[in-house]
Amino acid sequence: MSTNSRPRVTIIGGTGYGGAELIRLLRWHPGVDLVRVTSIDQVGEPLEAVHRNLPKTGLVFENIPAAEAARDVDVVFLALPHKVSATMAGELAEVPARVIDLSGDFRLRDKDAYKTFYGDVHPHPEHLGTWVYGLPELHKAAIREARRVASPGCFATAIALGLLPLAHAGLLRGAIHTVAMTGSSGSGAYAQIGTHHPLRAGNLKTYKVLNHQHTPEIEQTLRDAAGRGGHGGEFSLAFVPVSAPLVRGILATSIVPVPGDLDVKALYGEFYRDAPFVRVLGSKVGAEVVAIKGSMYVDLSWTLGQVDPATGQRQLAVVSALDNLVKGGAGQAVQSMNLMLGLAETAGIDAPGLWP
Repeated sequence: MSTNSRPRVTIIGGTGYGGAELIRLLRWHPGVDLVRVTSIDQVGEPLEAVHRNLPKTGLVFENIPAAEAARDVDVVFLALPHKVSATMAGELAEVPARVIDLSGDFRLRDKDAYKTFYGDVHPHPEHLGTWVYGLPELHKAAIREARRVASPGCFATAIALGLLPLAHAGLLRGAIHTVAMTGSSGSGAYAQIGTHHPLRAGNLKTYKVLNHQHTPEIEQTLRDAAGRGGHGGEFSLAFVPVSAPLVRGILATSIVPVPGDLDVKALYGEFYRDAPFVRVLGSKVGAEVVAIKGSMYVDLSWTLGQVDPATGQRQLAVVSALDNLVKGGAGQAVQSMNLMLGLAETAGIDAPGLWP
């Protein structure tokens, strides 16, 4: 659409943590121009006055309708809360710009699952299943051709990437047990009882046990991988999220029975051979949050238990670590944008993490 050499980009909803991360990545991206950021609050304020980590951007927050915000640009990012993006489906349906949504509103194909896990009837169920699921490690070719992308959730990305090779090989059966810890930034920029610092800083607690909204998204993704590998999807996810006393990061541990002679290193190495942001660490170095903080990288490690002589199987514990705001959020959305625009997949998002 753009007549300039660089595609033009808009962010709708730029005052939250996801919006802040998008601004940080897009304003200095080598291949696009960020030209507009909207919000319903902080209107007229410079971006750097709200997100104080930013140098001067030359942009201010605007409060304009979505269709107007999408005018004369090539890509629109929706950095809005769940259930808000869904209301814009009709308004954005005819917009020629590519649209990438960071909420959960278009990830699921089943409207009943959406109602169960998000608590409301989807206002535009006819759009469910029409958006490409933006996990490049599984759907890279489809993302390149997509006009509408639903970017995955943070837990969904961490857990699915830990299990995709097993699903593709047909090795997931029965209940998969996963415990995943997450930082407070995943709860958004506005204070809640669960993210209030005195209660969070020295605490660990479970929440939404066996009922987290990313559960059907993860199961759907793993079934897609199993189908692509020519296998069925006779499994389910038993997922326990844990609120951890850190700001950024997710550490997920999934336990799956596997054949005793499985070559895990070969299986994971082959599956992620062309995945630039997945680092397969193996069994000698454990994945940890400090190594990926602020980066797009996902670290995967594992431990194998002893072979059960009665079944010939053993337990495999797969650990995945990522930054929930980058690979689990805004960075992954930019990765999809790069693919959609024909840019290098890693453009603008390949900086190393922060250490320590």
